[in-house]
Amino acid sequence: MSSRPASTSTRPPVSPLPRPVHQVNTQTKVLDTTHGRILCIADIRGRLSGLNDLAREVNAKAIIHTGDFGFFEANSLERINDRTLRHLTMYSPLIPSAQRTHLLAPENPPAVIRSTVNIELLSEFPLLLAGQIKLQVPVYTVWGACEDVLVLEKFRTGTYSIENLHILDEATTRCLDVGGVKLRLLGLGGALVPHKLFDNGDGSATIAGGQGTMWTTALQIGELVDTAQRVFDQSETRLLVSHASPGREGIIAQLALVLKADLTISAGLHFRYATSYNEFSVQADFEGFRHKLALGKDGFDKVWESVKTQVDAVIDENQRVLLDKALSVIERLPPTQPSSGPGATATGEEPAWKNCWNWNLCDAAYGSLVLDVKEGRVSAELKSQGFNYAYRRSATVAPTPNSTTSALPAVQNSSAAVSNSQPPTKGPTPVPDRPLPPHLINKSNASTPPPAAASDTGKDSPVPTAPKFNGSTEKAEKEKAKKKDKKDKKDKERSEKADGTTTPDIPASSSTPAVPSTSATPDPGAKAEVEDVKSPVEGGSAGARTPKTGKPPRHPWTIFMRMAPQLQVIESEIREFFGEAKDGITRVNLPHPFASKPRLAYIEFGDEEAMKAGLEKHAQTFKDTTPDVKQATDRESRGESPFRGFGGRGRGRGGPGGGYAARGLSAAGLTRGTGFRSNGDANRSGDASGGPSAAS
Repeated sequence: MSSRPASTSTRPPVSPLPRPVHQVNTQTKVLDTTHGRILCIADIRGRLSGLNDLAREVNAKAIIHTGDFGFFEANSLERINDRTLRHLTMYSPLIPSAQRTHLLAPENPPAVIRSTVNIELLSEFPLLLAGQIKLQVPVYTVWGACEDVLVLEKFRTGTYSIENLHILDEATTRCLDVGGVKLRLLGLGGALVPHKLFDNGDGSATIAGGQGTMWTTALQIGELVDTAQRVFDQSETRLLVSHASPGREGIIAQLALVLKADLTISAGLHFRYATSYNEFSVQADFEGFRHKLALGKDGFDKVWESVKTQVDAVIDENQRVLLDKALSVIERLPPTQPSSGPGATATGEEPAWKNCWNWNLCDAAYGSLVLDVKEGRVSAELKSQGFNYAYRRSATVAPTPNSTTSALPAVQNSSAAVSNSQPPTKGPTPVPDRPLPPHLINKSNASTPPPAAASDTGKDSPVPTAPKFNGSTEKAEKEKAKKKDKKDKKDKERSEKADGTTTPDIPASSSTPAVPSTSATPDPGAKAEVEDVKSPVEGGSAGARTPKTGKPPRHPWTIFMRMAPQLQVIESEIREFFGEAKDGITRVNLPHPFASKPRLAYIEFGDEEAMKAGLEKHAQTFKDTTPDVKQATDRESRGESPFRGFGGRGRGRGGPGGGYAARGLSAAGLTRGTGFRSNGDANRSGDASGGPSAAS
């Protein structure tokens, strides 16, 4: 925020209307009266040589650009502050990726960036100005949030002029005659920053900026309204081109209402998809739309009340006219409707609620919009690079719980020959091919051990396991035959070892439930059966069990915040802390606070670019404290073990390995550590660690 009063500038007051009254800078350009295509893009960021290529690819007769054009020249660098220069370095398409990574390394101070980055790495505008780059089609643009205000002032005074480059501002409008439509272009440049609406910075008249950034002013809004009113023609189709989005900013949506805009095009926050919508399609009802406008009005009113006295003292007569028009925009709230719901048609309903269409564009490197105009119809073609979801199949497959070494039923062993004869469709993750998900199969094996049913029926223990294998009778029979052969073989071996001595205990094991036994000496034959049922190591696994963290891997684009213990924090405050980057946030996780421990927050972003914007654009302080803000990393990348065990570090009752979770796993036959025990061992372990002794 500016250190000087928000209502004044360092320059002497200059009337924004020095030209004769009623004179408007407007021209009509006939592109093609039959059929024409217009390319709409955002954030070309100085790669101006690419404009001709982009137009050629879609056969466009003109280009509309929504800001961050790259209005910088060589002496602009000395006026850009360190933070803005770092932001420009991060997103400049003219800097090679390897060099960008080096420049943005955390250990590099701002002086390294400033000594390395020159105008050639930020913008090709000097080449365009010198005529080395020529625009093949007309380009209509507003300025964005990162531009040099002094360069724009030179265009406004006539010092700079470039063929086929038309800068849309509050006093300049153009009309395109194309495909049977007269398309009126109205432009509003700069970022919408409410507390700077009355601050000119280094700009004169109605535009504002400084230190490499530009923002919208109240007088700029007022003069745009004045211009639109002067050129109003019922036969024209009105298109508002703005850097700020009417979908996010209620004031811009109010401006579109006052301008009677039929279409709006705006820039996004480095999104990977362009969006197309009208308010009717994204609001639950008309009151939702009205509420967004009311929030914009409330935000403006708070600033206006604090600076009203100062503004009234410095503005002249012409500025007063423009200010009144700006205030009329803020007061433009549709009346409350008596009916509700998206299908309601109340008398006097705001037409723009359904009829004004909006496009919010991604950066030029990621996509574009083409307006195809023919026979009076404006068709739209959206193209977006989108998100890359390949990482879910490559980078994160291995650590995903239950994805590779899930405990499967032993029936796989008997059908291994059949499986191996067919080409695998998903080698490392065969589990999803089965009807039951892996975690349910594991749970079934652990919670319903086969021998438990044997105690009721008196039959061989493997029989009740058949329903677990997707109800397949054939598989159950194979399993039963396999178990019986194995058991007979073990019985024969034990008989031979006994040197002919009759031992009645072995035959008895066929009808005695061995696994649930709590005796001190469980039957070894029964233990072998249980191991065979629940361990799939013979069916294609090396026997190693992958430790599980119990939670999915960290979202790859997450920012970690560590704050003072005493802070009371809510999600909306965290989002506001990230300023302009807040719209890239997809989720905020606030873990439960602990006494005397730092307050933590994990902020997830839609993609890497949005996360980088968050790291760059967040505020310096949060509730009068300075939080630690950095990219979150998993334990593996920090060299730590991803799994500490359920009873690790002596947590829980029973010492290491003896917590509640460990005893529960032991009782289910899923103990971790030195060995894989049978249920009988698990029960004894539970008794030893926390249960009452038999003697008591």
